[in-house]
Formats: sequence, structure tokens, C-alpha cells
Amino acid sequence: MYNFQFYLPTKILFGAGQLQNLHSEMLPGKKALVVTSNGSSTKKYGYLAAVEKELDLSGVAHVLFDEIRANPTRENVMDGARKAKENGCDFVVALGGGSVMDASKMIIMMMTNEGDLWDYSFSKAGGKKPFTVNGAPLICISTSAGTASEVDCGGVISNDAAGEKTALFHLSMFPAISVVDSNLTMSVPPRFTAYQGMDAFYHAAETVINKNVHPMAEMFALKTIELVAKYLPVAYKDGSNVEARSYLHLANSLAGFYMLCTSQHTLEHVLGSNHPRLEHGAGLIMLSHAYFNFFAERGAAEEPMKKMARAMGVEKPASGKDFIAALDRLIAALDSSDLKMSDYGITPDELKTFPQKMHEVLGGDITADPLPLSNEDYLTIYEQSYK
Repeated sequence: MYNFQFYLPTKILFGAGQLQNLHSEMLPGKKALVVTSNGSSTKKYGYLAAVEKELDLSGVAHVLFDEIRANPTRENVMDGARKAKENGCDFVVALGGGSVMDASKMIIMMMTNEGDLWDYSFSKAGGKKPFTVNGAPLICISTSAGTASEVDCGGVISNDAAGEKTALFHLSMFPAISVVDSNLTMSVPPRFTAYQGMDAFYHAAETVINKNVHPMAEMFALKTIELVAKYLPVAYKDGSNVEARSYLHLANSLAGFYMLCTSQHTLEHVLGSNHPRLEHGAGLIMLSHAYFNFFAERGAAEEPMKKMARAMGVEKPASGKDFIAALDRLIAALDSSDLKMSDYGITPDELKTFPQKMHEVLGGDITADPLPLSNEDYLTIYEQSYK
């Protein structure tokens, strides 16, 4: 029998309309830093006002920090932590997608730990220090279905000066409460619906092929793949479809319950480290055919890939190639087959510098692929993905 640990201290309020129940919960402080992106959607669609109402009903004071960018940075985190401390905030409410939730996880750590965030990064330029104090409490209110940040204990942050996009983890980054209310995803545009949904898909697909996968992780991952394959094309074409949005939000959280990412996520983090304008999900889509096909061509993950193909509706898959075909069909249904690295300023010569960076940033576990990959293999995947 497999050995594994499962720890999820987060209370999840799941379902359409659950945001309106937040005030009934025992909130973890008296004054909140409400963190949102530097965009306008949370204000435009009334999500911020709804959160502020819940806090008011709970008798909780609040201060707004609305400066998180799409690929959140170390500066975002330090500015947010500074504002929280200057205003006497004792917990954080993250209202947004993965970028906002990830940045908020770092903000709660820097509200309580000394120095700079990168002192605690284990990337090449990081100080590699462990956090010595638990972070402040966190509430996550998810407005996207992609990163599963509402149910895990890590986040991805960029340091533009160092050219690094890396993950940091700590058990106190688990949110105390997460609101997974699909009503808050109805306004996500089609393109971002596709990118976010495929991020959840790859969390699951990487988990299934991970050489350390076990039944608990596989259970959540295969259900995620089934739901994304069925409902993401529907939500992409009709963002007002309540059923599709709800099932995608569920799939996103399921993927995060036991996520065992492999090197595909690290491959993308290297791209994003050098090109912050690249959306995470778009980068993953660009890489995915070459990445998974590398293993399919070598017969390195035949049974896991057949399981994923069946989850995607292939009745009798004969090999891993059936999963590759199903993946290609799903990407085509999202009008994403022609995504190009070159559109984001990535050049062929630049690809040659990326394999070494696979060892300098944190993404997935590069030791957990079905076959060990060399720097030459990483370069092959990058080159085959390039358009």
C-alpha cells in the first residue's frame, strides 16, 4: 500500500452564492487588508462591494490594496505587507484569481517575518532562508478556475530584477477560509477562461503521470480531467452557462487537493521568468503537446495516459497517443492551437538559455517525470513547442 499524507485545514464554502454566507463565519481578525488586482473587474462587477459588505456585517474594518499585477512580483508583496502593517491589519482577504491569491499568501508571510521576500526564496537568486514565523491568517475568495490557490499552501511570485518566477511554500499559507463561488467567475472572458481551465487540467495531468502518484492524488486528478474536458469548451463558448462554470470551479479545487506537478510547470515558469507578459495557462498550452508527446513516443506513461484518455471520453484507448490526440482536440476546441511564443517576444536563440534555468527556479518536481529529462531533452521540448 502507498504511504502519503493529506492535510487540508481550509474551510471551503463551495457553490453559487456562497460569498453571501461569509459574514456568518468566525473571521480570523478585526481588520483586513483586502487584496485585489490592479484591474477593474472586481469593482466593475460588484465583487469588491459584496466582500466589503460581508466584512461590514461581521464588524471587521478593512483597507484596500489593489495593486497586484497579472504575474505578481516581489515588489507587489512587499508593498502589500507594508500597507497591512502601517494600517494595523491582522489578516488578509484575497479577492481574485491565482495571481491575487498567490501574492496574498506571500503578503501574510511578510507581515510576520523580517526582511525581504526573496530572502526566503529557494531559487538561484534567493536567500534560501526558512520562514521562522507563521503568516497572518488568510481568507481566499476565488474569481477564477485555474490555479487552485484557494486550497493549497504555496504561491508563485516573480522577481523581475533577478529574472525569476518561482514557487514558495509554507503550511501557514493554507487559507483559513476559502469561498469558491462560481458566480464570481461568470465575467471571466473566453480567452482567460481557456487559459485558467487548462492550468487546472495540467495540474491534474502532471499529477497522473508523476512517478510518485498514489491513489489519493490520482482520484482527484482524474475527476478534474473529466470535468475540464467536458465543461471547459462549454464555458469557453458560453460564459453564462452556470453549470459549466460551477463544474470548472469544482475541478479547479479538486486538482489542488493533491497536486503533484512535474517539470511541465517548471518549463513554463522559466518562460514566465523571462517574459512576464506571458499568461501562465497560455505558456502551459504552448508546451503541452511536445511535453506529453515526449513521454508518449517513448511509451513511458502508457497506463497513466490511457487513464486520462478514458477520463476525456476515449472509450478504448490503445496507447498514450490517444491521450495526445484527445489533448489536441481539447486545445483546438478552445481556439488555442496556434498560440505562439514569438507573439510574446520569445526568440529561437533564447530557447537555448532556458534548460539551465530549469535548475534555478521552482515549479513542478523535475525529478518526478516518467523518465528523467536532461537539459538536451528540455531544449527539444522548447524547440518543438516554438512557433
